[in-house]
Amino acid sequence: MRHGKKFNHLGRTASHRSALLSNMACSLIEHKRINTTVAKAKALRVYVEPLLTKAKEDTTHNRRIVFSYLQNKEAVAELFRTVAPKIAERNGGYTRIIKTGFRPGDAADTALIELVDFNELYNPNAEEKKTTRRSRRSTTATKKEAVVAEAPVVEEKAAEPTAEAADSTEEKTEE
Repeated sequence: MRHGKKFNHLGRTASHRSALLSNMACSLIEHKRINTTVAKAKALRVYVEPLLTKAKEDTTHNRRIVFSYLQNKEAVAELFRTVAPKIAERNGGYTRIIKTGFRPGDAADTALIELVDFNELYNPNAEEKKTTRRSRRSTTATKKEAVVAEAPVVEEKAAEPTAEAADSTEEKTEE
């Protein structure tokens, strides 16, 4: 009986399952998103999120622990160089699983698993884009300043006719 055995065995032996999850984790770190079945995506999330948490602190010990899981130097380097700085402020929930329908060959339920901070569409850090809009507003502010800068020119033109009018009034008084 399998009472109390909570994780999905994925129909594989323990060594095959660990190799599968290790390879999928390396692909996820390298490509930032992968397509797979929902069951494998859920198993991968449980596997890779503790590794991402360890990567937030770059120590030799943490690198060796992560390498013992991934067995891929390039993936470990990518994880500690590019992924870890982006997820540094996040307290968890580094991955997102989006169900994508059914596979045509065997009708398996498929999903897209991705790293949350590397998706531009769903990225919650939309404030960065708002800063560019603010810069657009500042360009409108500079246009307003340009209009204000043109306004004194208009005032000078208005001042010149009054000066000419004053000259003409002086001429009239002299006559």
